[in-house]
Amino acid sequence: RGGAAPLATALFGAVDRPSTQPSQPIGTYARGCGAGMVELPESGPTWQVMRLSRNRNWGQPSLVAYLEDLSQKATTLGWPGLYIGDLSQPRGGPSASGHLSHQIGLDADVWYLPPPRLDLTAAQREKISANSVRTADQTRVNGNWTEAHHQLLKMAASDPRVDRIFVAAAIKIEMCRTATAADKGWLQKIRPIYGHNDHFHVRLKCPRGATACQTQKPTVAELSSGGNGCDDTLMWWVTTYLEELKHPKPPGKKQRTPRDYTMADLPKA
Repeated sequence: RGGAAPLATALFGAVDRPSTQPSQPIGTYARGCGAGMVELPESGPTWQVMRLSRNRNWGQPSLVAYLEDLSQKATTLGWPGLYIGDLSQPRGGPSASGHLSHQIGLDADVWYLPPPRLDLTAAQREKISANSVRTADQTRVNGNWTEAHHQLLKMAASDPRVDRIFVAAAIKIEMCRTATAADKGWLQKIRPIYGHNDHFHVRLKCPRGATACQTQKPTVAELSSGGNGCDDTLMWWVTTYLEELKHPKPPGKKQRTPRDYTMADLPKA
């Protein structure tokens, strides 16, 4: 009483179970929470969740179903299944480390590492690392990139539940190199962003009837002007952006991020 309001990261991070409410994503991917989240089981016939100590294998039912489906499809590529990274916290919300999004139960990270096995112990899942498929200079894919990775991303993006998928720019560039006109519909969902060299980040659309959920704007079609996103805006990530990283501007006023939010910054629900 009388002091500063507690950070939302501390309040959401302290809760280890979901709310007993109907499942509902609330707010935006980077400013929201999730009611009635469900757990992606730690292991399944075609997947394993990594870094169990983080307790971030919770999501909306549509996300859990999507990941189970995608892991099964991965077996058609010769992979045993998928290693799954973070979804959301049990009640979503801002997290104290890692992501600024993943707040409403519609985001998930999928590792690029083809699982050598699907019987890892909890301890082993804390130690194993994902593998980067991008060169250190951020401009190209490396020898870890395979046609199976391309096909996995195509399957992931072709699902109508998907709004967009974030990947390292070098990966999008490589996929554009072999793109055809028929690839426009799904390829525009593959969006370049910093990082994301050892996993891809799937973001689902708001489920039907989720009136408290706000799907991201602008749409991928608007971002790509109706095309597949293989244009000059893509090359910015491996030219101007990399130069700006080498010559950062002097720090200005610190911008607030989700880690600074209190409950007053989030939707009332």
